[in-house]
Amino acid sequence: MAQMVIGGESVDALSHEFTDIYNPATGELVDRVPRGNAEDVRRAVSAAEEGFKAWSRTAPAKREAILMKGADLIREHLEEVATLLTKEQGKPLRDASIEVGRFAENLEFYAGLATKIRGEQVPLADPTKYGMIIRHPIGICGAIVPWNFPVSLMGNKIAPALAAGNSIIVKPASTTPLAAIRCIEILNEAGLPAGTLNIVTGPGGAVGEEMLVNPKIRKIAFTGETGTGIHVMEAAAREMKRVTLELGGSDPTIVCDDADLAKAAAMISIGRFFNCGQACLAVKRLYVFESVADEFIDLMVGRANRLKVGNGLTQGTQMGPLHTATQRDEIEAMVEDAKKRGADVLAGGERITGEGFDNGNFYKPTLLVNVDPDSRVVREEAFGPALPIFRVKDLDDAIEQANRSEYGLGSSIWTTSMAKAHEAAERIEAGYTWVNDLHVAYDELPFGGVKHSGVGKEHGVEAMDFYLESKSIVMA
Repeated sequence: MAQMVIGGESVDALSHEFTDIYNPATGELVDRVPRGNAEDVRRAVSAAEEGFKAWSRTAPAKREAILMKGADLIREHLEEVATLLTKEQGKPLRDASIEVGRFAENLEFYAGLATKIRGEQVPLADPTKYGMIIRHPIGICGAIVPWNFPVSLMGNKIAPALAAGNSIIVKPASTTPLAAIRCIEILNEAGLPAGTLNIVTGPGGAVGEEMLVNPKIRKIAFTGETGTGIHVMEAAAREMKRVTLELGGSDPTIVCDDADLAKAAAMISIGRFFNCGQACLAVKRLYVFESVADEFIDLMVGRANRLKVGNGLTQGTQMGPLHTATQRDEIEAMVEDAKKRGADVLAGGERITGEGFDNGNFYKPTLLVNVDPDSRVVREEAFGPALPIFRVKDLDDAIEQANRSEYGLGSSIWTTSMAKAHEAAERIEAGYTWVNDLHVAYDELPFGGVKHSGVGKEHGVEAMDFYLESKSIVMA
């Protein structure tokens, strides 16, 4: 049975209870993990206090070296961790390997920033004095990680936190803790002081809530759906904690009449169906200029119908199952709601059954047209392989419809016109806009949403600001 990591040691929950982890493609038991509670979080906090004392005083160059070594060790164990990730989450093994590799890259990026933290000297009106601004780590941080990308999204939080000199406690999703636990075991082997990096498994109502209310945890980084994010913000406010919230998205993409249609169809298909559509940055609404709509929709239908769906461990699988039966029921209900409102299904729109599928949470890649804008699949975050397609008359029409959402995470436009690209980038209400490119977040660029899609930034040098305090000093 996998164990939690507290104070550099593998431990069971104080309750000695456990949670079963199942493979979403087969329904088979993969492993068991401890069912932690508030007392286990408090154990981790005590360990993290000691870890912070040592790690915050570790020279930045040594912090960099340890994180770099951790990245190397992750790569040495990439196949092992990726296999665990596929078994517990369902994504194809190739995609799981990419995710674990991205985790290592994330560690390297922030390791390099550990020695680049700078302060300032400020002249004052009194010539016998001068001011200084120094930056120091916050203290104990908490990371609450979702199930769709449990390794890479964990990296978005622990890498800048550790580079800045903080200690951190991770709470993984209850259904995908295995790869995260293994990564944290490996990183502790790289030489982190005991207690610097901990992981506590268990339900959100116990483990997550204690992290929110415990006054010794000074920062919460959360990725998840918007309703939960609002609760995180409210609870953290009572202790004046810093928060970074990466929340839901309903990313629009616009295909103009001058776009490279074949390339756009290929990239949008990946952008919608990668990880079975279970991504905050997935393309979730498609707006196509009327003059090229028929041709483009035919390209999309062909791609959806050719996708190979199956067990993530089977070679050649391009799309795995939805992560849980509940998640499949949810996307199925959204498609049925759209159909009742007059939508037509051009591809998919049903479960996949038969040998190799009956015990898993499989659903066909789905494309919808003639969709009522008030349909759930448009208004809500559709976390599954279903894409509504809309015909628009021009760019103004497309941008206006794209902005009719409470979300504002990612967006994209396909065009050969710099004027159209610039206008879309300026006017679309989102934290990220791709021009003629796949929805992929880069370590070098800040990532975060507007409106109901979040608060704060991950990625980029900007992420470090959310793990550091500034202090003013007067030298007389």
